[in-house]
Amino acid sequence: MISVDKLQVVKDLQNKTIRITRYFDASKEQVWRAWTEPALLDQWWAPEPWRSETKSMDFRVGGRWLYAMVGPDQTRQWCMVNYTRIEPFKVFEGDDAFCDEQGNYATDMPKMYWTTSLDKADNGTIVTVDVRFDSDADLQKIVEMGFEQGFTTGLDQLEKLLKKTA
Repeated sequence: MISVDKLQVVKDLQNKTIRITRYFDASKEQVWRAWTEPALLDQWWAPEPWRSETKSMDFRVGGRWLYAMVGPDQTRQWCMVNYTRIEPFKVFEGDDAFCDEQGNYATDMPKMYWTTSLDKADNGTIVTVDVRFDSDADLQKIVEMGFEQGFTTGLDQLEKLLKKTA
């Protein structure tokens, strides 16, 4: 069990994975909504000063989330998640990739395979995100792009959002 406001990040180069674990002082239902509803996702997903802007979201197995991370200069970095597994209020999985505005994969960027799990904890919820990569080089590229810092900032923003919507 991890403590309140504790973040754990474990990089496993041998297995080409990153595991992020974070406790939130909020119910599983609140946390689930923040991960699965575009109006809420857009409030925390991209690390400030960037923001997230959903173009479309179909949260179901076989559906996808197409969004842009928009920079302060209005630069748009398009990304897409294709949902492959959903167990409401427990876990969802998806293939995550950089793409263009139409959702065509950027072949020069790594593809990531996310599993996001929610577990009830004392007075809150523990979120565990396992991100798998096809190769060591793909994992290294994402790390070098600032994944850990950016995602940690996003999770801090999620904590603030959950406190506002409690």
